[in-house]
Amino acid sequence: MENYVVTFARGFGTGGKEIASKLAKELGIHCYENRILTLASQMSGLDEKLFQEVNEKMRSNGGFSSFLKGLPRAKSYISRNEKFVSDDKLFEYQKQIIENLADTESCVIVGKCADYILRGRPNIVSIYIEAPRDFCVKRTMEHMGVTEDVATATIVHTDKFRADYYKYYTHGNYWTNPVNYDLTINSEKVGIEDSVKLIKDYMKIKGIIK
Repeated sequence: MENYVVTFARGFGTGGKEIASKLAKELGIHCYENRILTLASQMSGLDEKLFQEVNEKMRSNGGFSSFLKGLPRAKSYISRNEKFVSDDKLFEYQKQIIENLADTESCVIVGKCADYILRGRPNIVSIYIEAPRDFCVKRTMEHMGVTEDVATATIVHTDKFRADYYKYYTHGNYWTNPVNYDLTINSEKVGIEDSVKLIKDYMKIKGIIK
């Protein structure tokens, strides 16, 4: 079986990352999340010295899994009310990582325009997870231990950041456009576990997995 990639875009609080992680676990493949793929963006905290060595590390026998596992974790998470600021150089670096992951292994990739970057390739399944605001607020309150006001503000600011990011790097496309994706799933109605099952069923229909 050739390599396949499942990409995920998701509204904040929808459980999209949990669905992606559970899917990857059931398929026995790696799940690459935002924090790892961004690398040197505002969410990564990596210094420039690492980038000078990156191309050599990418060509090592360890492959991308071992390379990414060795990267230091971000010291701080992006401020939820920070506006999107473009950095074309960092995006090109990230784009290279996503393309090479798709070339070298089957995996799940969360966020960062992966659906757009890998468009036109065979064996790519693009998923968008959304849910009603009330559901996302409640889930965010439970998972982050914050008030309703903080949860609402977090969702609004984070989704605005993601939408602006996607629009800029896809040259005007919009993040929630269902045409971008194979499946758009309402995680409140479908549920986390059944969303995973639905995606796997679709992959079987497409002949990507058995």
